[in-house]
Amino acid sequence: MSAMLEVKDLEVAYGKILAVKKISFSVEQGQVVSLIGTNGAGKTTTLKTISGLLRPTGGEIWFQGERIDHVAAHDIVTRGLAHSPEGRRIFPRLSVEENLMLGAFSRRDPAGVRTDLQAAYDLFPILGERRKQPAGTFSGGEQQMLAMGRAMMSRPKLLMLDEPSMGLSPIMMKRIMTTVSELQRQGTTILLVEQNAQAALKRADYGYVLEVGKVVLSGSGRDLLVNDSVRKAYLGED
Repeated sequence: MSAMLEVKDLEVAYGKILAVKKISFSVEQGQVVSLIGTNGAGKTTTLKTISGLLRPTGGEIWFQGERIDHVAAHDIVTRGLAHSPEGRRIFPRLSVEENLMLGAFSRRDPAGVRTDLQAAYDLFPILGERRKQPAGTFSGGEQQMLAMGRAMMSRPKLLMLDEPSMGLSPIMMKRIMTTVSELQRQGTTILLVEQNAQAALKRADYGYVLEVGKVVLSGSGRDLLVNDSVRKAYLGED
């Protein structure tokens, strides 16, 4: 059986500069897979290319047995692949609920959308308490909850999270990472890009280390956590 997501020899360029250099990885159904690496490693570029926001210059992307690297971004969402981008990208003047409903733009099942809206409020009670409030009044952590909730409103089979803990307090980061595990328990497959390598690998079934656009190491989250070069480069240990 093939993986839910397969990236094969992916190349992505900005002008003449190759940001992603023939990387390959896969995500099996039900897994949390982490991509870790420093800034400029190509992690965000990879997610943007999978979700159709960028076009690859080489390689292939397969999702649920279909090739998607030339499919429009909005069609990729309807196929069940959602992207919660770096920097959250919420609409500050719209209410919390309006932001969440934008995540369901492609759906034609009002009853299901209402169910999922309630599920978002169950997952993040603060969103329900402040559903009429403009999203711009939220803290960074609350905005991250909103961004994740909005991505879940498309009822994705695979959720891509780009730097969900960026700029958050340790307490809020823990809350977001606990939610990643909770979403996995509920059946969502997750591709996680995260600078906090320790938090990401703790929750990952499998991980890939990217350096300057290439995969240099891969293994189970548990194995990477105890790998000497990972500990030195990403976990701040001598």
